[in-house]
Amino acid sequence: MRLRIVHEIVYAFDPPANGAIQTLRLTPRGHDGQFVVDWRIEVDHDCRLSSALDPFGNIVQSFNTDGKLDGLAITALGEVETHDMAGMVRGQSERFPVPVFLRDTSLTESDHAIRSFAAEIDAASPPDRLSTLHALMDGLHDAMELGDVEDDRAIATFAGRKGDARALAHVFIAAARHLGIPSRYASGYLFRPDSKEPDHTEHGWAEAFIEGVGWIGFDASCNICPTDAYVRLAIGLDRVGAAPVRGAAYGDWSAVPKVAIRISEARPVKQA
Repeated sequence: MRLRIVHEIVYAFDPPANGAIQTLRLTPRGHDGQFVVDWRIEVDHDCRLSSALDPFGNIVQSFNTDGKLDGLAITALGEVETHDMAGMVRGQSERFPVPVFLRDTSLTESDHAIRSFAAEIDAASPPDRLSTLHALMDGLHDAMELGDVEDDRAIATFAGRKGDARALAHVFIAAARHLGIPSRYASGYLFRPDSKEPDHTEHGWAEAFIEGVGWIGFDASCNICPTDAYVRLAIGLDRVGAAPVRGAAYGDWSAVPKVAIRISEARPVKQA
């Protein structure tokens, strides 16, 4: 599938800010399941985008602006060719040894309730890890209500039995790590052709490592492994490490950006 993505982030500062610094993980990397046909990032102010790889191998652009700033608009757009790999992530360089992804963070810590839930799933599943992970995804999908929450820590999400896709990914990661399965967070986009309204946040899911197979994605919010409707942006120990946009501005104000994400199926340009 060939997908066209337009991701807009717009800030309004009142009173004007004295400048801003932004770190962007808005550029997808290619792997066996996705080929980046064309991609660019536009900023509506004069600045220099510097590009590098972070410790997880994500492509990171950063910039800063000086002077009075009453608004700031960042747009990432392009086309990505995707292929259904049944959730498997292959053909991408891995910079960290797998055991790193057993480390907990404040967003992915587990408590007695999560550990008990994971243990029950594990005990009732066939002995292979793939079956256990699918059962964990199924169990979370059935146990949790999908909806927005202010606190997306795994412990708070599981206690409230409600969360968005990113929060459910944190619970999945917490449970899988308790079972000794290396897991991580993936940010990206999900093409929903039936939706007429733009999304206001990126999508998120978990990836778990199975010896002899590699990394496989699990999206408990949709109860599926990522298909060709998914575009993968960045990875991290949790959503903060894989956040598409992080930054700050200077001044006496607080501004919440307006975000719009539009995804459509593109058609390859026919050669004359």
